[in-house]
Amino acid sequence: MTVELPTENDTLRFGREIGSLLEAGDLVLLSGPLGAGKTVLAKGIAEGLGVLGRVSSPTFVIAREHRPAPGGRGIPLVHVDAYRLGDDLAQLDDLDLDTELIEAAVVIEWGDAGDRLSADYLLVTITRCDDDRRLVEVTPSGKWENRWPGV
Repeated sequence: MTVELPTENDTLRFGREIGSLLEAGDLVLLSGPLGAGKTVLAKGIAEGLGVLGRVSSPTFVIAREHRPAPGGRGIPLVHVDAYRLGDDLAQLDDLDLDTELIEAAVVIEWGDAGDRLSADYLLVTITRCDDDRRLVEVTPSGKWENRWPGV
């Protein structure tokens, strides 16, 4: 499924739709080049999930946990930026994200290798067009094949 997102607000809205579907144990992989809009999409996902804290790219800390808002759905978000890990995928294992996948929703920017954590994931690939539109391809895998409404 491919979706066109003409503006940043459209990207946030699409992220909120994804966030509203998330459950504890869900894995969302965000893929795309620098400036594609992965962090903007992650902000929308966080809003849809209803977590606390400002969502920004965790490039330097690699992972940041956002607690659920009071009165919200009660699901924390672990937001990972795997950019600095490069090809050293052992560092991804060192983050112990498989443990986080029990009680939190996990979103990984630069998540191209994140599928090694679980066979159940939603891959969101973002392409930035010359006119600043984003084309987003959503590929559900495992349990997401039955959960993703766009399928």
